[in-house]
Order: sequence, then structure tokens, then C-alpha cells
Amino acid sequence: MTAPEAGRGVPGHGVVGHVLGRIGVFVFVAVLLGFFALPMLWLATAPFDAGASIRVSVPRFTLDNFRALLDNPYALASLGNSVVQAGGAAALVVVLAALAAYALSRVRVPGRDALLYVLLLMSSIVTGTAAMVPIFELAARLNLIDTHLGVILVMSGGLLPAAIFILKDFVDATPTSYEESARVFGASPLQILAHVVVPLVRPGLATIAVWSVANVWGGFLLQFILIRDPERAPGSVILYTLYTEGGQPDLALLSSFSLVYSLPVVLMYVFVSSRYGFRFHGGIKR
Repeated sequence: MTAPEAGRGVPGHGVVGHVLGRIGVFVFVAVLLGFFALPMLWLATAPFDAGASIRVSVPRFTLDNFRALLDNPYALASLGNSVVQAGGAAALVVVLAALAAYALSRVRVPGRDALLYVLLLMSSIVTGTAAMVPIFELAARLNLIDTHLGVILVMSGGLLPAAIFILKDFVDATPTSYEESARVFGASPLQILAHVVVPLVRPGLATIAVWSVANVWGGFLLQFILIRDPERAPGSVILYTLYTEGGQPDLALLSSFSLVYSLPVVLMYVFVSSRYGFRFHGGIKR
């Protein structure tokens, strides 16, 4: 009898192997979760620690870190700048993506699908880093340096192709019979879009809005290049300046600002998720 045949004949041999395999999977998942959970745990504890460090430990509770944040002349103002830039870009992306997705979904344009894929491909290849020089040159010639409008327009242009591509799937899923009924009663295309299509694709619009806000809110390079005035800089750029005179990160100030800076996006995600659940279909009853 060969060794494999003898092994198959041992009672419980397969069960032991299965149990060991499951234990290995659980250990791997636990290590992976710990790897991602430790930074979140540090973010939740370090702002309240009187001796904040890069290690995760039981904090010596204090609110002095937040008082130091209030004393910083640019920290809280940068959050307002981030709201303006992220909110403006999200509003522009949602409006333009809704108009373009509806037109591309309902109008049979020759080469429509090829155009969509080319736009999506170009937006993925020609990223902000690769196109930084021409973008900066164009913004400088249009006097958009050190302006919120410059950041909003540049970020919206980079997000629009993917937003149109995603939102078109939502519009394609809505039946045209509702629009035909509205058209019989004399509704214009814009009225049909506003009163018929938009209510049906609200989950898609919410998804695009959250995605746009998160991209602009967490963006750094474009904002760092286009904004020179610290009074107009967003939080992602101000976060880069929270260092001591010796060039070391001010962990107390950095941790407290990071916590405050991350809360708006988290709350927005929780609100939209509880409202729509990020269901990737329209508003039709199924």
C-alpha cells in the first residue's frame, strides 16, 4: 500500500486537514483586519492622548490637542475651503453628468459607445499628475490660480467621464414608457429629466455625489499646485503643513485635525447609505 492510500485510510485525516485550513483562513483574515484597524484605532485615540505618539495605546485623556487646533490660524478655515471646493465640484459633476448621461442614453448618436469608452480610458490614462503642466498653464492663463473656481473646474473635468459612464447605466435601467406618457401631456425634455428621470435615478445621483465629494475632499496634488494662498487652501493641503520647526510631524495637532477632517465624509456616507443603501439600480419598485 502506498503512502497516499494509507493516509486516506486513516479516520479523521480529512477532517483535521479541513479544520487546519479553516484556522489558517481565520488567522489570515484576523491579521488583515488588524492591519487595517490599527490606523483607525490610532485616529480614534491619539487626538485625546496627552502624549500622542505613533503607537496605539490607552490615551491619557485631554482636550488640549483640540485647543491647539483652534489656535492654528488656518486649520478650521481650511475645512470651509474643502466644503466649498468639494461641494461645488460635486454639484457641477452631478448636474453635467445627469444631462450627458440622459442624452447619451436616449439619443442614438453614431459611435456613442466608442465615445464613452474613449472618454473613460483617457480620463484613466491622462491623470492629474500626467497633465499637471498643461493644466497649470491653462489655469494661469485663465487667472484661476488661487481660486476655488479653478479647483472646482479642474477636478470636475477629471471626474466627469467616469461619472457619465456610471450614471448612464442607471438611466438605461429606467423605462421610457414614463417619459412617453409625460411627453404626451406636453412636457419638455428638461421637464421630463427633472420630474421623471431624476427621481428614478436618485440612488445613482447620490452615489456620484458621494464619490465626487470623497475624491475632491481627499485630493492633494491638484489643490497643492493650484492654491498658493494658505487662506484658500483646503484641509488636505493644510494637513501637510502641520509639522514642528524641526520638520517633525506635530502628532497631537496632526491627529486632532485628521479626526475632524475625516468626520464630514464619514457622516455623509452614513447619511446617504441609510437613505439609499447604495443600491445600484433606479427607484422603480421591484
